[in-house]
Amino acid sequence: MENTKISGAEAVIRCLLEEGVDLVYGYPGGAIMPVYDELYKFQDQLQHVLVRHEQGATHAAQGYARATGKVGVAIATSGPGATNLVTGIADAQIDSTPMVCITGQVGKHLLGSDAFQETDIIGISTPVTKWNYQITEAHEIPEIIAKAFFIAKSGRPGPVLIDITKNAQFDEIEFSYKKCTSIRSYNPKPTLDIEKVKEAAELINNAKKPYIVFGQGIILGEAEEQLKALVEKSGIPAAWTILGLSALPTDHPLNVGMLGMHGNYGPNLLTNECDVLIALGMRFDDRVTGNLATYAKQAKVIHFEIDPSEIDKNVKTTVAVLADVKESLTTLLPFIKSNTHESWHNEFKEMYKIELEAVINEELKPKKEGISMGETIEMINKHSKGDAIMVSDVGQHQMFACRYAKFNSTKSNVTSGGLGTMGFALPAAIGAKMGMPEREVVAIIGDGGFQMTIQELGTIFQTKVPVKIVVLNNEFLGMVRQWQQLFFDKRYASTEMTNPNFIAIAEGYYIKAKKVTKREDLDAAVAEMMASKESYFLEVMVEKENNVFPMIPTGASVSEMRLS
Repeated sequence: MENTKISGAEAVIRCLLEEGVDLVYGYPGGAIMPVYDELYKFQDQLQHVLVRHEQGATHAAQGYARATGKVGVAIATSGPGATNLVTGIADAQIDSTPMVCITGQVGKHLLGSDAFQETDIIGISTPVTKWNYQITEAHEIPEIIAKAFFIAKSGRPGPVLIDITKNAQFDEIEFSYKKCTSIRSYNPKPTLDIEKVKEAAELINNAKKPYIVFGQGIILGEAEEQLKALVEKSGIPAAWTILGLSALPTDHPLNVGMLGMHGNYGPNLLTNECDVLIALGMRFDDRVTGNLATYAKQAKVIHFEIDPSEIDKNVKTTVAVLADVKESLTTLLPFIKSNTHESWHNEFKEMYKIELEAVINEELKPKKEGISMGETIEMINKHSKGDAIMVSDVGQHQMFACRYAKFNSTKSNVTSGGLGTMGFALPAAIGAKMGMPEREVVAIIGDGGFQMTIQELGTIFQTKVPVKIVVLNNEFLGMVRQWQQLFFDKRYASTEMTNPNFIAIAEGYYIKAKKVTKREDLDAAVAEMMASKESYFLEVMVEKENNVFPMIPTGASVSEMRLS
């Protein structure tokens, strides 16, 4: 772009446009007002969505990023505006979501004086950002924003925060913009070691009971086709973490199910039976491994990973393949021999029969009078035909959604994984739908999490974004209540909820709403919701003490998974 003298605030907008940004979420205030003044002038090129709380801006930006693969952008003012972003930033950091947050700050001459709405957001956000930087001079804006987008998206993605003092927004600069493609001290993409790939291939080819566990790295690395090719050529059963869900179609015959505390029975137990464990783009977090002292000790472990800090962090590897996962799997495929591992697969099938009899049948076709969460998810599957994006909050409903949702294509499961943020789903669903308007987006939320960001119904009303909202209401903080039932002798301390009239609240925002209390009404209500061209709120009153099983108690081994 030709050099032109403009304000720092206008430079911020022009930088965003240069990065291909056409949608931002935010909330104005004094210290960011110059940027908002410029946003007003660029409304035809850059859509700003006014959320009802800054946390909603970060979650909406996350939903947009997770559904599209692009960088999400959130804007806020200084002080409480900036601190309200922190939960969403922390969520994005642990779930590797590319996001750029821009905050206003008091003038440079006021820094450190406890000026009105001054907080040290750089200090506050340092532990939960991939990178952050405070701009105090206008001339820094183009270079720093270019770096921000490069760092957020490259390598293992993550959130970046840029804090811009008010004087830097007002001062003028000769504007020119150059996208960042490298930073001297930053190596986002390790160089693939072909010898490590060959070592991995030899272990895989000689294995009798090889087992693939894949995570969100497959989706972030756009390696879905390579994963599918690997499992089909090798015949190796593959299980997923909740953030890896949808990287491989859920009905693929080699997809054996979900790992983790509330995952499927076979995939968890047989982790301690395999002889070679192949981890693809996942980080061996505690919800997947259970007790590390007993996790897969019999297996040789191959870890395909882009982030060197994850290697040997939790689980000791036999072979570590450090590289972009798409590149490493593409290189691996020619070295892999065709196989079927039929007898090994039969072990998973036998385990599934046990789980089907003990858990799944009762959940999807309950004999109890009350509606189950699982059958509600199954009803959504029926009407979405596996083509919707499901955005779940955190709690029992999240585990039911991840266990029973059907997905045909990638980037279809959007949820808060590592941080477990209640209130995530409603704003994240807004971002997902705005990023992928051609796809149906269904938010699955509990009555507790819904009330944490319920005000974002106002954002839906104002933007007219056609999100489908399903609140599974058991009048409890369900996951905490389940733990209290199982491990605290049913002392339901502060988990029973007295809820408001959700239908009246939704209708107060002019959103069509319906409440289902009887099983015979569920099918028609879900059908009506899915057919709606506008936003729709569906409240389903579910069984109050419905528990998620199977379950691995905290600190237990994966082999100690219980069915009830």
